[in-house]
Amino acid sequence: MARGWSGMADTLTVRTPGHTTVQDLGRTGRSRHGLPANGALDQHSARVANILCGNDERAPLLELTALDFACVPSADILVAVTGAPADVTVSAAPRPQWEPFVVRAGEPLRVAGIRQGLRVYLAVLGSVETEYLQGSCAPDTVLGFGPALRAGDELTLRASCPPLDHPYSRIPLFRLAAPAAAAFPATTWTIDVTDGPDRAEFGDTASRLFGAPFTVSPRSNHIGLRLGSEGRLPRRTDTGEVLSRGVPIGAVEVPAGDELLVLHRGRGVTAGYPVLAVVTATGLSALGQVRPGQALRFRHRTLDEAVTAYRAQRAAVDALRARVRTAFDTLRIPVHAGG
Repeated sequence: MARGWSGMADTLTVRTPGHTTVQDLGRTGRSRHGLPANGALDQHSARVANILCGNDERAPLLELTALDFACVPSADILVAVTGAPADVTVSAAPRPQWEPFVVRAGEPLRVAGIRQGLRVYLAVLGSVETEYLQGSCAPDTVLGFGPALRAGDELTLRASCPPLDHPYSRIPLFRLAAPAAAAFPATTWTIDVTDGPDRAEFGDTASRLFGAPFTVSPRSNHIGLRLGSEGRLPRRTDTGEVLSRGVPIGAVEVPAGDELLVLHRGRGVTAGYPVLAVVTATGLSALGQVRPGQALRFRHRTLDEAVTAYRAQRAAVDALRARVRTAFDTLRIPVHAGG
């Protein structure tokens, strides 16, 4: 825990909360107990934000959804902001996304104008203290765990930053070439999927999934996205009963109505609708950025293609981790490997 000259713990005080939660990558291996994974909806952006700060990729960080956010640290901190494009400023001076930068004690850090995507991630060197449930700090709305931050909340910093920022030149310290997310489209997103376990039950109508674009309903949330379309929806041709069974994150379900459901990280672990497709790991991060009212198209990928894309993304993140460690070692910045 970082402490200032008075012996008091250093903090990050929330001034404008927007809709912000303390997140991590979620609860793994808890489905057997009926607990959803939850965690950051854009897992790639969350991982990169933490790695840019020298943290373990599973360390707690802030997830900002749609609305403006502002905070003030009581000590110098090193931060990184990733995710959707936004206006990031420190004392009204612009700061970059996808690169770490220093915020001096008492300077207001503001993230405003989140656009094109829906979520921004803010990580701090050393992370922040928070409560855990079943090995994760990820909020769970069903259990009432991990409420959104409020104005005046103080997050205790686990570490402070060594003096790095030049007081006059403000020359950027880092050019780490972080693997940013794919371009945020102005109109239609493309979401990759593989065949689901019930693909054969839809006959020729399965191809409708890849026809007309779908529009994200305002009733969508972290549990799942509701998608409507002006085109015809896929329809199950089998007449047998569909039993409730375990369903994966990213399952594209086809209920009897006029919408598709895509289950996200807050989904229940069982369901009884037929699963036509499953969003890939890389596609799931993109799906976490799609705003209500935006359009998306599904793109079919084989399992081999999906695995190759995920491995390439992970390799880019691992290469970034090595560059960060080299840069931090040179500047004698402590690396915090623990989550």
